[in-house]
Amino acid sequence: MDKHPLVSQEGYDPNRLLDVLIQKLGLKNDAALSRALEVRPPVISKIRHRTLPVGASLLIRMHEVTDMSIRELRELMGDRRRRMRISDVDGKPKNAEDDVE
Repeated sequence: MDKHPLVSQEGYDPNRLLDVLIQKLGLKNDAALSRALEVRPPVISKIRHRTLPVGASLLIRMHEVTDMSIRELRELMGDRRRRMRISDVDGKPKNAEDDVE
């Protein structure tokens, strides 16, 4: 499996972002952060170990919880890309058949 381009970007450090969030929210650890962000604990672990990038939906949740700007959050983790793109899966509309009950 290929690594996401962000994960191999020079200067990328998601730990800095996660640590700042823990401090800002007055939390004790990653488990408390996962509860605050409403994600499963393995998501935080995978981000810390750089096997999962911080996605757009998680960045938005971080913004909602901390009131920090998306730009500020991205800078904290060293994301220097000019734009973020939503993956094909995230951006696709639901199938019409899914609405039928």
